[in-house]
Amino acid sequence: MKKIIVVGSSNTDMVIKAEKLATPGETVIGGKFLMNAGGKGANQAVATARLGCPTVFVCKIGDDIFGRQARQQFVQEGINTDFVVVDTENPSGVALINVDARGENCITVAPGANAHLSIEDIENASSIFERDNILLIQLETPIKTVEYTIQKAYKSGLKVILNPAPAAQLSSSVFPFIHTITPNETEAELLTGVKVTDFESAQKAGQVFAALGVQNIIITLGAKGAYLKSADFEGVIEAPQVEAIDTTAAGDCFSGALAVAIYEEKILSEAVKFACKAASIAVTRMGAQASMPSRAEM
Repeated sequence: MKKIIVVGSSNTDMVIKAEKLATPGETVIGGKFLMNAGGKGANQAVATARLGCPTVFVCKIGDDIFGRQARQQFVQEGINTDFVVVDTENPSGVALINVDARGENCITVAPGANAHLSIEDIENASSIFERDNILLIQLETPIKTVEYTIQKAYKSGLKVILNPAPAAQLSSSVFPFIHTITPNETEAELLTGVKVTDFESAQKAGQVFAALGVQNIIITLGAKGAYLKSADFEGVIEAPQVEAIDTTAAGDCFSGALAVAIYEEKILSEAVKFACKAASIAVTRMGAQASMPSRAEM
């Protein structure tokens, strides 16, 4: 059976929701505290599993309560944890998240064991790099490991979906191995040098990605939807309009749902519509993994 392989990070998110985000030197009093399972890789693995796809997660966790809780959560979601590696020397990753009344957020991450996901860990998972599987990967683990994984997946016949978040520079040599890239406006600007504010600027950024060798480009535009450039479609696909409560894992939900739609061999324009719908559900709820929709909700 073909499957989605998610390689990435696992964090515990400590969230405070208040009226406003603090400015430097300011203390904001009055808020609600939540502690949730998070990390871009884990969020995306939960998204693909809840939407009904066989999912294998490759990550590194600490030998601590956060790591043990994370693994237990993956098992409950039906995720294959055979390649969840326990690091006995480094703690599990933690993210501190502030969310304001409009649903906007700012995040600080202490990566812990995530920063030690190695090429050796990827090689130990070689058995799952089978033709026709899909690789979904982000940038919350070491860039050297990410680039190696992308190249390995491509050579093994997998479709590679890269969510280049958080924003970071990549070697130009990896772009031709990418089936679909899913940056937001900020990430697209870092990677292409084009400030994305509207369709025309998204189109320019898309042209840069295409020149680098990426097959399909999707730039997420928040509430406005997503710009898609593929062989048979170019344009903005609108997202359902909802009242956002917490946008923390919207991009992770989008990328996970997109991977599911590609797994199901939907045409890309339909895949993006599916992903926009999933993300629009996620932003109406608090939390990262907790906000991911099920297939029944879709």
